[in-house]
Amino acid sequence: MTTIPGIAAGLAVLGAGLGIGRIGGSAMEAIARQPEATNKIQTAMIISAALIEGVAFFGVATALF
Repeated sequence: MTTIPGIAAGLAVLGAGLGIGRIGGSAMEAIARQPEATNKIQTAMIISAALIEGVAFFGVATALF
């Protein structure tokens, strides 16, 4: 029974890593297509990554405590 919180925390971190990786890849593709929109794309990317990190932190905290 003690491994279930560890698995849940690992899944939360795995999901966050996949989400942020997908955001980064999509942002790089978008910047390659429209270099003049770099600032808008980077801002949206950073905000999205921060929200995903917040959800991941909440998931890890919930699983472990």
